Amino acid sequence: MSRILSSFQRFSKIISPSIHHAKPSGALLSKRELSSESHSDHPFPSVKGRNFLTLKNFTSDEIHYLLWCAADLKARFKDPNWKYLSESFSPLSGKSAALIFLKRSTRTRISMETGLSLLGCQPVFLTDKDIHLGVNENIYDTARVLSGFVDIILARVNKQEEVESLANNATVPVVSGLSDLYHPLQILADLQTLQEHFGSLYNHTVAWVGDGNNILHSFLMAAPKMGMKLQIATPKGYDPDPEILKDAMEFAKEFKTTIELTRDPREACEKADVVVTDTWVSMGQEEESAARLKAFQGYQVNKELMSLTNQDSVFLHCLPRHPEEVTDDVFYSEKSLIWQEAENRKWTAMAVMLCLLENHTPNIPMPTF
Repeated sequence: MSRILSSFQRFSKIISPSIHHAKPSGALLSKRELSSESHSDHPFPSVKGRNFLTLKNFTSDEIHYLLWCAADLKARFKDPNWKYLSESFSPLSGKSAALIFLKRSTRTRISMETGLSLLGCQPVFLTDKDIHLGVNENIYDTARVLSGFVDIILARVNKQEEVESLANNATVPVVSGLSDLYHPLQILADLQTLQEHFGSLYNHTVAWVGDGNNILHSFLMAAPKMGMKLQIATPKGYDPDPEILKDAMEFAKEFKTTIELTRDPREACEKADVVVTDTWVSMGQEEESAARLKAFQGYQVNKELMSLTNQDSVFLHCLPRHPEEVTDDVFYSEKSLIWQEAENRKWTAMAVMLCLLENHTPNIPMPTF
């Protein structure tokens, strides 16, 4: 790719991600997280007791483990020939989860509620009519009260600071269901979908076309650790957050892979294995709609862009989708994995909630990553 933003460096491809054991980086772990981590004799990378706010401070091994558990849960509950009866598998029986939704949702809510029910956990749904983080009650008080009622908290919030404050003050694990900066649950589903389709994640090239938003930020925190190359096209003024990009570049350097940035969607899609886009106008940005639609002209994913990709390339979109973002002949084509991607929200959500509460041992062989 020729037009890379001048302030960023290219890196060579990764050689062997499967034997690379990165240390957790990013935000410091809380005392609760450190305690649960250091006293585990779990044979796999235990994440029990951790918060799940961003993939920044999860290692490649920990992400692999979560994806493995998601594959295991999918096999248990979907395969009619699975030798272990899913009816007898209820690892979170007697536990409950608070699901705080300050922003509306279809996939996050349904995947969480149905997934937790399958695991034996009781979900308690709370909207902004039931709870006002930091408004009617300060976040510290809310965190401590909820920690006395439930075993885990999921929060879909406006600002990353809100879910971080909730996690810092809760005595139970806290999971991000989306914030302005990150959407880590979505990226786990995307990674599971790509692993299922290609048989591995390593050495595949992901083209991002669109806004430098929370979905892209989460890709930046995870893809380099999987040995994946990122080719990013965003309009001027809609680049990813510079601090997040800086962290991602460090991951790329550590894992010897590449992150490339351009203004040209055609360059981003050149020889890509995966093309990903998202909404151009996120919730809360409605007043910017006209300016955004103008800025994103030329960023629609269409057959012309897909023709520049590798022959077996695929398309992802986290939904909801609007026609200006991607044409019907791509969105509904055989290259589109959107329905599989949406379903995998359930299995990856189940894996996260289960593994933060229990040390789960999968019954299927570890997938190739």
